[in-house]
Amino acid sequence: MNNRELIIRRIAQEFKDGEVVNLGIGLPTMAVDYIPENVNIMLQAENGIVGVGPKAAPGKERVDCIDSGGNYVTTVKGACFLDSALSFSIIRGGHVDVTVLGALEVDEKGNLANWMIPGKKVPGMGGAMDLVVGAKRVIVAMEHVNKNGAPKILKQCKLPLTAVNVVKTIVTEKAVIDVIPGKGLMLKEIAPGLSVEDVQKATEAELIVSPHLKTMAV
Repeated sequence: MNNRELIIRRIAQEFKDGEVVNLGIGLPTMAVDYIPENVNIMLQAENGIVGVGPKAAPGKERVDCIDSGGNYVTTVKGACFLDSALSFSIIRGGHVDVTVLGALEVDEKGNLANWMIPGKKVPGMGGAMDLVVGAKRVIVAMEHVNKNGAPKILKQCKLPLTAVNVVKTIVTEKAVIDVIPGKGLMLKEIAPGLSVEDVQKATEAELIVSPHLKTMAV
């Protein structure tokens, strides 16, 4: 199992029956393939679908049924299609229970930077700024360090922020970490074969170790 699959399998365990969940572009969209069979949720794509199903099988793609990342998808029973204005009214109105997004950086206060690296061209922040302030719970799905081996979980974000104090949970290939307002980052789970010291070494921010620390089950 590679790092990305480990992360997304663990993310899928966070969903609860009856929730409306938004999956961000990239790694988060993979979670649709790992949702437990006994958990029934409605996936929302901000481009205008409530009731997104698994990705479409080869040869069965429909040009009018794609998610926000441009992937061909299926729909589940009860799905509906909306225009962009209504879709974002759902988000801004607080009707999304959970949103899962990737990140460039997260810090100990739950600040999120996930849209821009100075000097690189970007199309804009997109719907991320609406999702992270509109959803009841924000989960970050990302690898623990960047391609140069530098920590992505920091004392303070250095890149331009998407939003302030919004992240509730961080899931990486090394750990599951909760943001505790006013206290910092609590290490709840570590990947098999790793120690607390291994995770802390890859993290700039100081971690609070949960008294109920356990191994990630994926």
